[in-house]
Amino acid sequence: MVGQICILESALGVVLDTGAWKLKLHVDAVKQLASDLALMQNICASNKIKIWNVVLLFPTYLRLIERWRPLGFYLKHMNSMNLLSKGTSGTTGAMDKLPDVMKEMKLRDDKETEATVVDGNGTEAGHIIVTTIGGRNGEPKQTISYMAERVVGRGSFGVVFQAKCLETGETVAIKKVLQDKRYKNRELQTMRILDHPNVISMKHCFFSATEKDDLYLNLVLEYVPETIHRVIKHYNKMNQRVPLIYVKLYVYQICRALAYLHGSIGVCHRDIKPQNLLVNPHSHQLKICDFGSAKVLVKGEPNISYICSRYYRAPELIFGATEYTTAIDIWSAGCVLAELMLGQPLFPGESGVDQLVEIIKVLGTPTREEIKCMNPNYTEYKFPQIKAHPWHKIFHKQMPPEAVDLVSRLLQYSPNLRCTALEALVHPFFNELRDPNTRLPNGRFLPPLFNFKPHELKGAPIAMAAKLIPEHARKQCAFIGL
Repeated sequence: MVGQICILESALGVVLDTGAWKLKLHVDAVKQLASDLALMQNICASNKIKIWNVVLLFPTYLRLIERWRPLGFYLKHMNSMNLLSKGTSGTTGAMDKLPDVMKEMKLRDDKETEATVVDGNGTEAGHIIVTTIGGRNGEPKQTISYMAERVVGRGSFGVVFQAKCLETGETVAIKKVLQDKRYKNRELQTMRILDHPNVISMKHCFFSATEKDDLYLNLVLEYVPETIHRVIKHYNKMNQRVPLIYVKLYVYQICRALAYLHGSIGVCHRDIKPQNLLVNPHSHQLKICDFGSAKVLVKGEPNISYICSRYYRAPELIFGATEYTTAIDIWSAGCVLAELMLGQPLFPGESGVDQLVEIIKVLGTPTREEIKCMNPNYTEYKFPQIKAHPWHKIFHKQMPPEAVDLVSRLLQYSPNLRCTALEALVHPFFNELRDPNTRLPNGRFLPPLFNFKPHELKGAPIAMAAKLIPEHARKQCAFIGL
């Protein structure tokens, strides 16, 4: 019996490592998990063992504890759409009989969600969605129609499609996610407070309902056509590296956005990766998107460690830390910088454990003190002693030393030793961007980089502010008194 459970444990670990779990589940992953759980139930029943006793014995299933409630909801939804086989449909009943402690899990949002509910669920080209905006605080209601044009992204969260507003001709992106009626949507609450030139903005939102009474949340977002992932792919096809001026521009804007998220509103993104970094191919302005995993981290409150896409996952998360900080985003940004420089991921782990192996191959074996900083519970574990690989040998010989130095400052084992996003902005690697004569390769001006608002520089010493804002840009930041 134990052997059978171990096989399930191993198989489910693979499902989890696909990155399909983020409280919202990919169809194939749910099918696989439902099948595994049904089989595990049968094994437990035949051996007269309670399923929860088995779950608590295996670490992979412990990672599921926070996801039991959403899992039950999604299994019910998929069962109603005949997406589950007959052999797995019985699992849904088990999901309804969870320990009471699981029923207390809620998203801690303090704003009530108010949005229009419209009929329809179509994202296929030509489908028209009609909704209304306004009508609050004395504002007149306004009807808006969107025509779906094409799907631009699918994931565990749902679907993102490009659409055109028929009234204005404006192109937008609409992110549609299945909404559990019992809970508020944390992404929506986060999007409502975001306001930054390097963060995707939400225009408005609406709900859509289907004939089967399924409710979908639709976030209407500004449309940005490219991603860092596709930019890297483009240059790889031409057997070229991303031009250094673009590397500087993109990473500077990533750090500026993170400085805002971490310092101004206290939000940790928790899924920084090239696919979530949008780029305007003409202006090269960058915007962080996808706040489906974002959360305000409260000191002393635990968080799930199985978060962030694997290649960009900070080592403390791999070590199972639950009281991590916004430094996990800094690690991810360092991975993106390295990938822009190399043209491929720096740490291409094939599983959670292999990810740690890839990191150790570059950074060397973490010291006892570094392990303690990542997760105090792991200090007694012994790892093979491997020397760090010199950073300058990882990158091309022509790579500026400032670029290599910044990577080394972002990719530190100890979260508290990684530089903050604001500190990264004043690094010499970005000095070229502060030169008033610097232009894009096509001769155009750089996108806005120094239009800081007071809350962005909150707590920054005058000396740092003086480095952040070059003389030619200080008129737009008169509040700082430089």
